[in-house]
Amino acid sequence: MNENGTIARLQVKTPEQRFVRLLEQEFQFAPRVAQVILAEAQANLLGQSAHLRPGQVRVILAKRQASHGRPLRETETVEVTWTVDAGTEDQQVQQRHGAQKLRQVRLQRLLTEALEQDGVASQEDLARVLHVSVRTIKRDIKSLTEQGLYLPTRGNLHGIGRGQTHKAQIIRRWLQGQTYDQIALHTHHSSTAINRYVQTFVRVIELQRQGFSDSQIALLLQIGVALVQEYLAVYSQNDQPASRQRLHEQLQRLNGAERVKKGGR
Repeated sequence: MNENGTIARLQVKTPEQRFVRLLEQEFQFAPRVAQVILAEAQANLLGQSAHLRPGQVRVILAKRQASHGRPLRETETVEVTWTVDAGTEDQQVQQRHGAQKLRQVRLQRLLTEALEQDGVASQEDLARVLHVSVRTIKRDIKSLTEQGLYLPTRGNLHGIGRGQTHKAQIIRRWLQGQTYDQIALHTHHSSTAINRYVQTFVRVIELQRQGFSDSQIALLLQIGVALVQEYLAVYSQNDQPASRQRLHEQLQRLNGAERVKKGGR
């Protein structure tokens, strides 16, 4: 048998082709329709798993705009990639602050990632992924809320006026002159994560000064519009000479590092 015949015979033996053949023979779908069903099934069941980094999972959450009054099975959903384990960053938190604080840091991260991907998580969603009880999640949320943090769960999505997200609080502390170590001590986040938030914040302010809109900044930096707006609000609330100087120095360091990086290419 020639090479093309061998390839064709092997393709028939794949799970995909068995599925297509079942649709055609048992359910009488036309070949083109069967292929479309296969493609839809793969997209919904497999999603973008090939692009997941270690420590990430895909979850199905309620869509951010979904109504609360509808039955769960009729609620609009969205696929979200969650970073359950951030590797070195999480190891730093656990070593310095312990397992409970690590779980709370992860909880904050998951809620923020959900919102940035147009989803919103319930306490049950968080408990399932973090392998704890809903009661534990409720205790964590109560503790963090008492610290003035806003936790965008499905139950309080529209309560943003009651506090700031952990990223905004970190930036506020940085603008007020706290070091990374001081911020890490108070917020229990890793210095690596804090540095990343600060760099993103600096880029947001710089792009805003250049005349880019909130949506354009979000697109350029691959972050949510809500985070852009929150960063701008935090800067407006802390727009003092010392804060402006701190921002200017950080921007110079960032631009200098990028010039060195480009020069080395």
